[in-house]
Parts: sequence; C-alpha cells; structure tokens
Amino acid sequence: MTRPGTMPKKDASVIIGVDVGATSLSGGLVTREGEILDVVEQPMHGHGPGSGVEQLLDVIRDLHARARHREIEVEGVGAGLPGIVDVDKGMMTGDGGNLVPEFAKVPIADRIHEVTGLSAFVDNDVNALALAEHRYGAGRGARSLVVLALGTGTGGGIIVNGELMRGRGGYAGEFGHVPVMLNGLPFSCGGHGCMNEYIAGDALARRAKQALPDHPGSKLLALAGGDASAITTRTIFEAARAGDALAGALVDQASEALAAGLAVILNGLNPDLVVITGSLATPFLDLEADLLRRTAKYAFARVLADTTIRIVPSSKRETVRGGAALFLYESERRDGEARGRTTARARRRV
Repeated sequence: MTRPGTMPKKDASVIIGVDVGATSLSGGLVTREGEILDVVEQPMHGHGPGSGVEQLLDVIRDLHARARHREIEVEGVGAGLPGIVDVDKGMMTGDGGNLVPEFAKVPIADRIHEVTGLSAFVDNDVNALALAEHRYGAGRGARSLVVLALGTGTGGGIIVNGELMRGRGGYAGEFGHVPVMLNGLPFSCGGHGCMNEYIAGDALARRAKQALPDHPGSKLLALAGGDASAITTRTIFEAARAGDALAGALVDQASEALAAGLAVILNGLNPDLVVITGSLATPFLDLEADLLRRTAKYAFARVLADTTIRIVPSSKRETVRGGAALFLYESERRDGEARGRTTARARRRV
C-alpha cells in the first residue's frame, strides 16, 4: 500500500523512517519537522516465512528510489525493530521477546548501508516511537515521558530530560514482561504473570481460543464467522461490548493488568506524561475512565493526579516518524560525543 504525500519545500531533505512489526512493516520519507511525504506498507513476510530482512531492505530500496525520482536528498535511515537491540552494533541481540527471529544477530544497520550508501541506525521499535512522541507528538516539551505500546506484544520507551533510557543491555522499557499477577499464568519468556500474557494481542487471542470449548454459547465464534482460528483482539472487545461473558472476562483481566502495569510506571518513574499507543490502544479509549479507576487502586494518588495519561491510537503510516526521530537522535548524540572527545583531547594538550 502506498500513499504519496505533499511536495517538500525546495532543497528540503528527508529521512527514511521504518517501523518493523511482527506482522507488517511500514517505511516513509519523513522531513526533519516530522512531515510524512510518502509511505510504503508491506506484510512482514510477503516473500514467505523468514523473509523479513529482505522485505525490510526492499522497502528501503523502494523509498530511496522514490526520493531520488523526486530529487529529494535523503540524510539517512532509522528503523525500529520489535525486540532487544544492540544500538552500537546495529542489530537485534536475539535475547528477550524477539517477534521476528530471522533478524537476530543480523547486522541490519550495515545491511541498510550496503544497499543505500546511507548512514543507518536501528533500535527497539517502541524506543523509536518514544523519540517520535517527544520530538513531534504529545511529548513535545515534556521533561519525562513513557510510551506504552500495545500490539502483538507490549513494549515501552522511556525518555528523561531528553535522553532515551536504554538500560545496560537494552532491556529498559520491557514493561510487557513486568509481573502484574504474582501467581499468574506462565509466559513464553519464562516468567509468570507477565503483563504480556493478559494484554498482548497474540496472547489475548490465544487465551480466547483455548477457553472457547468451555463456553459453547460465546458470541466470539459467531463474530469470527464460525472459525475459532479467526478470533482476534478486535473480536474479543466487540464481543465484550455485546455482553459476552467470556470476552468480558478477558477484557476485565486485560484492563486490570494494564492498570497494574501503569501503576508500576507511575510509582517507579513518576513521569510527566504516559502515552498509551499501538494497535490495541483504540479499544481502551472507551474504557479510559474505568482504566484510571483501576489504576488508582495501585498507584500513589499524588503521582496519578500529577501525571498526564493519554491514549493515542496510531497507524503504521504515522509510526514511520519513529525511525526518523531515531536517526536524528542518534546523529545528534554521536556528534555530541565526538565533540566532547575532541574538547577533552584539546584540554589534555594544554
């Protein structure tokens, strides 16, 4: 799917921003100001199972060619990847909740440079989203910001005083693996009671399908067209609104898990702003008051009152700003570090 944008100002430059997901990826030509001029969306494995890396490179080649055709300079490439990323090595580590296993330990940034000749940076996809919210979106002007992205998995990005918090090994913000029910169900990471098990799209749909035989009268099956394998999170929330008991119980657990996860963020980080986004953010717009009521059971009252919590649904078209914001952030960070080293050497010579 392709959506052309407006013509850029004369002599304007763009960044190729890419958002890699478990099921789809999108790339776009994005100006420094965050204007999206062109977008390409593709299924993650359009070339077959395990083809994600080549799919990514194809999208980047396509966008690079479009920019050249329009005589627009491309500064570089930034890509958000759904897993733990070693930013300095430019690759996913293969640890943690990697949603595209074929990317593990592949030098993605180097591969991008090989096919484009451009500088490229990669990071966790939600880290990139947080940088985009801070530079272009709801987080502009905020001293501290947490983005919680709800989708196939659940991820987070943390910014404090303009700096992205990655943690020692890149695990900072992995809120989906925070235990929200201490005696809860096991999750694929090896933990128990992880927020992912109750709110992540894949896990929520799996639990609905597993429970369906014990609820033969559930509306879920009818809404899925009689095919249990077709049940999705959208089906679950729709059935819950229609009064289905099974779907209602699943949504209730999801809301409680999300509220507990929000309290971890609020009490542990005390941010100015929390942005809840991602493909699963939309259903919670109608449940926002209930979600805040549940969160109040776990969070400090003062912290909850002082923190702005916004639910901001997103599309794959908009998330390409994350890659652009990542490229700008890393370019600025590395330039600053280089200037610092130059200054330090000059001081030693004096």
